[in-house]
Amino acid sequence: MGARLPKQFLLMGHKSILETTIARFHTFPFISEIVVVVPPSHVERVRRLLQRHAYAKVSVVVPGGHERQDSVWYGLNAFTVQPDEVLVHDAVRPFVDRSLVESVVRAARRYGAAVVGTPIKDTVKIEGRPGYYTRTIPRERLWAVQTPQGFRFDLLMRAHRVARKTRFLGTDDASLVERRGIRVRIVEGKRTNIKITTPDDLVHARILQNSGL
Repeated sequence: MGARLPKQFLLMGHKSILETTIARFHTFPFISEIVVVVPPSHVERVRRLLQRHAYAKVSVVVPGGHERQDSVWYGLNAFTVQPDEVLVHDAVRPFVDRSLVESVVRAARRYGAAVVGTPIKDTVKIEGRPGYYTRTIPRERLWAVQTPQGFRFDLLMRAHRVARKTRFLGTDDASLVERRGIRVRIVEGKRTNIKITTPDDLVHARILQNSGL
């Protein structure tokens, strides 16, 4: 976003986006442990930041890897107690709510793997020669995927081990599971579960926050 700091450290009110996201998950009674993965150069900064709050569920702050997939792997290996299910969530989605997270956990427990998604409303076209498209994709079965993504812990660990062994880099954790032939359940998400990646997103986020969301 043109800022020197990673976007998760930008402020929304008196807290950073990261703190806001952690605080929300901390209130969910069914969440027992939170592992925070951050860029290596910001580990100490985040540890000091979290010391100001009573986030008892945050067990550790872990330095991330070169790829997002590496960061998730390091996070999975940092749990003090192996959970039955695990959620992987973007730090820059601070408006996820309890009902949605509960739905993902239930789906992960029942089906093994679940993602949050919203049906795509816009028409989607595939570009061929630059400036021209080759065909239109029917949007009726297209979903835009959000986080959290939920998995049975042992299933996701195995998927990551296989990916590392075969040097496969997926677009998200669900793609690692899909690659092993496991079907992933879709839980319908919410339009307010935005990912803050642009200045306009940050403006929108501050409006949502001021509305009491």
